Amino acid sequence: MCGIIGYVGSHEAAPIIIDCLKKLEYRGYDSAGITILDEKIETHKTVGKIKELEQILPENLKGNIGIGHTRWATHGVPSTINSHPHNSGDISVVHNGIIENYLSIKEKLQQEGYNFLSDTDTEVIAHLMHSKLYGNVDSDEKICSFFDALQSTLQEVEGSYAITTVCGTEPDLMLAARKDSPLIMGLGESEYYAASDVTAFLNNTKDVVFVDDLNIVTIRPEGVEFFDIDGNVLEKEKTTIEWDIEAAEKAGYEHFMLKEINEQPRSVHDTFSGKLSELDGSVNLNELHLSNEEIRNIERIDIIACGTSLNAGLVGKYLFENLAGIHTDVDIGSEFRYSNPIMNEDILSIAITQSGETADTLAAIRSCRSYDCNTIAITNVVGSSITRDANSVLYTRAGPEIGVAATKTFTAQLTMLYILAIKFARAKGTMDINHAKDLLVNLKRIPGQIQKILNHRDEIRECAEMFAQEKDYFFVGRHLNYPIALEGALKLKEISYIHAEGFAGGELKHGPLALIEDGTPVVAIATKGHVYEKILSNIKEIKAREARVIAVANVDDTEIEKYVDWVLRVPATDELLSPLLSTVVLQLLAYYTALARGCSIDKPKNLAKSVTVE
Repeated sequence: MCGIIGYVGSHEAAPIIIDCLKKLEYRGYDSAGITILDEKIETHKTVGKIKELEQILPENLKGNIGIGHTRWATHGVPSTINSHPHNSGDISVVHNGIIENYLSIKEKLQQEGYNFLSDTDTEVIAHLMHSKLYGNVDSDEKICSFFDALQSTLQEVEGSYAITTVCGTEPDLMLAARKDSPLIMGLGESEYYAASDVTAFLNNTKDVVFVDDLNIVTIRPEGVEFFDIDGNVLEKEKTTIEWDIEAAEKAGYEHFMLKEINEQPRSVHDTFSGKLSELDGSVNLNELHLSNEEIRNIERIDIIACGTSLNAGLVGKYLFENLAGIHTDVDIGSEFRYSNPIMNEDILSIAITQSGETADTLAAIRSCRSYDCNTIAITNVVGSSITRDANSVLYTRAGPEIGVAATKTFTAQLTMLYILAIKFARAKGTMDINHAKDLLVNLKRIPGQIQKILNHRDEIRECAEMFAQEKDYFFVGRHLNYPIALEGALKLKEISYIHAEGFAGGELKHGPLALIEDGTPVVAIATKGHVYEKILSNIKEIKAREARVIAVANVDDTEIEKYVDWVLRVPATDELLSPLLSTVVLQLLAYYTALARGCSIDKPKNLAKSVTVE
């Protein structure tokens, strides 16, 4: 995943593009670059973060049109030469995605005399466009328009892309295009933006158009036009973004991650707001295009996701099976598409993706559509690619999440899965009205209970600092708490770089106990429920190996203190809802551990916010 930005307007482009790139830096930060168009193209780029790029820009960089890029390496190591933009003659290109047939195109262009400087796939786009525009490497006489050159190039490349490009001989034009990689147009007053995320330009305009696959956009000072890959004019609907840039800034917190952890009372509330009626035990999901009869006919659910969303899906498995009695499988998106799955029209596929742009999840859900399966997308981004591929779209209302480690989007995903599972259970008649009422009442209490945890964060910080220099960490849980153990381990390893693993409690004797040594910290999620006694037995097994146990337990649990070294408390709630509370504790544990170790919390090494390439 990378961040791209293009600007056309009446102001100097360079400072605007730099400001936009800073807001996109969470998408990639190993190198950055900028091209400004003013009668000719002028490109500057460097390895490192945006501040390094800013330092090398000349003061007299003039021009009202430009493109910029912040990179997360996929082809070629992080370096200045591999950073974007990539140029060929008077053409400059920035690109997010992967060109799958770049090697064959590169070989052909090299035979034509084009000299490649980088190891990237993106450079083939620039040289191929030049070849289309001028006919050969040495010519300076056009044989077609700049638009035609891009159109012809896109018909030849295979893979995914979001592209913005400028040409020195077209001083009033920027072109943009997308396929399987996000691209959004921002429509300001006599100025226009093309970006991979609305946060790039939200300071300047809230009016946007979401670019669809195989669309080409022309951006001039006088306006924007949209075309399909064949050059036919398209009419596009404008959308107004409801949140402002302050929602995407730190608001006084030291890190975005801490800000986003603290936003969870609001994001959970906003996700269920208007959807729950505890008076009659019903759930309102007007955006769900499934009738009660169709729900009753579902024979199996297949949840597809990656990373943190996969852990949310594992919680969903327990919910759909426990509440609605529907057999549920959970598949990793990157494995699903290669597994020759057994699918039919009575199977429901649910894709969970925070960004709506996760490449593997998108490919998997498109595969499901080919089997005539009904599909649901759970996502946080309005207008993202997944929204065009699923039959129904259920939006979480978490707002923008800038920190690479998912926090509020995870609890928002869990909230939506609870809502959906209750909806299915009521439709299938597996949950009576009183049970539904009780669960909905308790769900509405969750935001306040999360706030209580946040109010006692100092206790979690003290615990984190005590174990911050350990080399290994283990997390254990049973039933619904097993996926939360996985998520806790994922959060810790993502941002603190401590080796961390999550296990089901019953699996300890099948290998993991061999790894537990004297003093090893083990987090046991031991909230009250029908497997409470089982997790106590696991804790005793762990303590017998001289490990130090940190328990996540209910505030009214006095028994747990007898068996563990440290207790982190959560309010009591329905057993099924406890993951929403336990996970907040583990997020804070990971955050304060990383803080104590001096790690880069919002931008952990080797990771980026969404994985938009395979």
